[in-house]
Amino acid sequence: MKNIRNFCIIAHIDHGKSTLADRLLQETETVGERQRQAQVLDDMDLERERGITIKSHAIQMDYTDDNGEKYALNLIDTPGHVDFSYEVSRSIAACEGALLIVDSTQGIQAQTISNLYLAIENDLEIIPILNKIDLPNSNPEEVKDQIVDLIGCDRDEILAASGKTGEGVPDILKAIIDRVPCPVGDPKAPLQALVFDSEYNSFRGIITFIRIMNGEVKKGDLVKFLNTDKEYYADEVGVLRLEREPRKILNTGDVGYIISGIKTSTEVKVGDTITHKEVPCTEGIDGFEEVKPMVFAGVYPIDSEDYEDLRASMEKLKLNDASLTFEPESSLALGFGFRCGFLGLLHMEIIQERLDREFNMNVITTVPNVSYVAHTKKGDVFEMHNPSDMPDPNSLDFIEEPFIRAQIITKSEFVGPLMTLCLSKRGMMTNQQYLTSERVELTYEMPLGEIVFDFYDKLKSISKGYASFDYFLIGVKPAKLVKLDILLNGEGVDALSTLIHFDNAQTFGRRMCEKLKELIPRQQFDIAIQGAIGAKIISRETVKAVRKDVTAKCYGGDISRKRKLLEKQKKGKKKMKQIGNVEVPQKAFLAVLKLD
Repeated sequence: MKNIRNFCIIAHIDHGKSTLADRLLQETETVGERQRQAQVLDDMDLERERGITIKSHAIQMDYTDDNGEKYALNLIDTPGHVDFSYEVSRSIAACEGALLIVDSTQGIQAQTISNLYLAIENDLEIIPILNKIDLPNSNPEEVKDQIVDLIGCDRDEILAASGKTGEGVPDILKAIIDRVPCPVGDPKAPLQALVFDSEYNSFRGIITFIRIMNGEVKKGDLVKFLNTDKEYYADEVGVLRLEREPRKILNTGDVGYIISGIKTSTEVKVGDTITHKEVPCTEGIDGFEEVKPMVFAGVYPIDSEDYEDLRASMEKLKLNDASLTFEPESSLALGFGFRCGFLGLLHMEIIQERLDREFNMNVITTVPNVSYVAHTKKGDVFEMHNPSDMPDPNSLDFIEEPFIRAQIITKSEFVGPLMTLCLSKRGMMTNQQYLTSERVELTYEMPLGEIVFDFYDKLKSISKGYASFDYFLIGVKPAKLVKLDILLNGEGVDALSTLIHFDNAQTFGRRMCEKLKELIPRQQFDIAIQGAIGAKIISRETVKAVRKDVTAKCYGGDISRKRKLLEKQKKGKKKMKQIGNVEVPQKAFLAVLKLD
């Protein structure tokens, strides 16, 4: 065990984490010349194009120090985005050390801080690294001051490196050996292994990635997953190199994988504990949580005949991404589809993109919303993921909505406009701190429902791309929410109804009606478009009928002839209005998403 080092890399998006990982693999000759390419550990096309890590990866490197001592270094790469923070926390729990990478041109950003706090909570040894020092606009001295302020280390402990040129990489490897402690655990104790990730293989089933805290696991052992209470035989165990390498046994402190022919992704939960069936450990590893979706949206096929194909695609995606949840739902306007739960907005975008690329599915996504908790007057409590789940206003007592604490780090010149943005999203400022004379950290408490829509885009455009944003849930608070219905000739259109705060309902309802008036084609009768809260109409627009001059042929003669004809027409229009239905074009549903 004394020659094993387990470490992870934490950084904000685009601070050069994957590039530096490439250099480490190159320096330790883990990756041969033939397999060398940029971002070796990001194997999804989407990850490479966007330059983000979506799935975390683990890889083992061999390193020999100057004295000829051999070491096994296990790098557990982590996703950088806030949506995947639970996965990051489990990867961190599997390590003893962390490389904190800060871009020397940008300084410390919001996610660097939140992931750093996770690492400090788990008592990891932090090795601060300044990356991108080869760039002409790098500012190493100022960024070193920021790091010293943040973690209280000595200036000499901060390593300078460049992922692009490979400068400083040997020093990083030496620092990992010298500073990161070796794993501690009892090899004689019952098996206790932490599941930090899993992936689906169409031939072998689910491959579970584990870090062994105590005990050992051999090929052929009967193992048990503590939280799901399922038992399997370990068909194969091994370590993670660029390819999987089978071994006969994995010991305490090792990071590796276990294949046991599991076919359903829900049976392997990240953060679960694996132990032996015969001699189980007494308790699981701390920190396990059920991953809860935060943002909900309806996903419908554009062509309703593709419903079964969409179901099959969703099931295949779920095998690779266990945090996706979906259940069938139907809408009068859009037909049959699914109500999906996502970890956040980036996660939702990625699922849409993957449906399109990997399965050729063209889908429409409804307005994203979050889950609310409704309390009825009888004392019942239930979750609402959809406006149609809202109980009758007479029986409803109050609604609670999820709140987040948001940390925004920005240049000081953008503070005013960003405060205005947060206030318009019902945010309450709890803290404002100047990190340097140029950089400010703003802390806000705000409803999650307000940021799922377009908050991130507005934040980036106001700050010219400089502001970084990070958030975590702090619980639920009572809110004055109402259900806004859109009625066409008195008939509700379920796909257009939304849950909205009472103060914003009037303006939002008015803008919805105006937008729909432009998009709904004219009929032979008037169409009333109304925004309603319960029985109260708050906004109205009318699409006028297409008129034809029916009395043109009644020239001359008595006025009663014309009157008789108009009466007949009136009856016809009334009948037409009763039986005629209004088609809402596809554009109208998409327009609601882009009301601004």
